[in-house]
Amino acid sequence: MYAYAAVRPENGCITAMICDHANTEMMNVFLGAVAEEYAQNLVIMQVDGAAWHKSKGLVIPENIHFIIQPPYSPELNAVEHLWDEIREKYFHNLLFESIKMVEETLEIAFRQLQEVPEKIKRMTEFPFLKITL
Repeated sequence: MYAYAAVRPENGCITAMICDHANTEMMNVFLGAVAEEYAQNLVIMQVDGAAWHKSKGLVIPENIHFIIQPPYSPELNAVEHLWDEIREKYFHNLLFESIKMVEETLEIAFRQLQEVPEKIKRMTEFPFLKITL
């Protein structure tokens, strides 16, 4: 199981998707969902060096632009702080009886975090991410 997520630091909104693969096809589905949700916006998405972030088959929608983060620097990516929160608060020292329970816990985590945008904003709104057009 894999989770894709994007966070909008200025207001703490999260867009997330849980799927059974991490590959170019699923990344294309996720990018399509983000592009549709923010159809009236220019989306600057910071990504790491994962193969599905730079595949030749990747279809990046017109309103999304990537910034490739430097290698070995996950702390610079706002969404990594979301993953830290999920690992620490929802998965720390737990044993799950099934992958379905892991998926359900992840869904609960996303739903609960979406209800506290101010918390997400505090975790992810770094001064260097502010872009003025």
